[in-house]
Amino acid sequence: MSGTTERLWGLVASYVEAEGIELDDLEVLGQGKGTIVRVTVDGPEAEDTGRMTVGVDRIAALSRGLSRLLDAEDPIAGSYTLEVSSPGLERKLRRPSHYGKSLGREVKVKTHVPVDDARQHRGTLTASDVEGFTMDVDGRPRTIAYENVASARTVFEWEKAPKPGSRR
Repeated sequence: MSGTTERLWGLVASYVEAEGIELDDLEVLGQGKGTIVRVTVDGPEAEDTGRMTVGVDRIAALSRGLSRLLDAEDPIAGSYTLEVSSPGLERKLRRPSHYGKSLGREVKVKTHVPVDDARQHRGTLTASDVEGFTMDVDGRPRTIAYENVASARTVFEWEKAPKPGSRR
């Protein structure tokens, strides 16, 4: 993490935690007038899904509060755009904690080097620790170190709605 990102993480994490929300991720992208500060937050688990949730109204309120905080602290030189969002249905997996939250979900992973003779992997995430994770790919465990991951995300499968008048 860069010094600016570290400082932002400390400011933003303290603020969102005081609001009962978890800071899931923070990225500073670009430079100068094109700088984007992307904040991803997650809320308490929904009882029906077991997944973390945070609504649009809550995100809007957090965005206004974070904007005031960052204007007062001025941790970024020049102008920037603040984006506040939730991880969404297809969550990027960038930190070990993201993998831990996604156990039991289907994931799609691309690796820098071949793992079990493949660079693209799709399966169910079954375990994670500080060094890497294991996923079930076609009934076989595949362990991948975080350092070998080029990109990873959860996969959400949309169910097709039945045609009108048909029975399920």
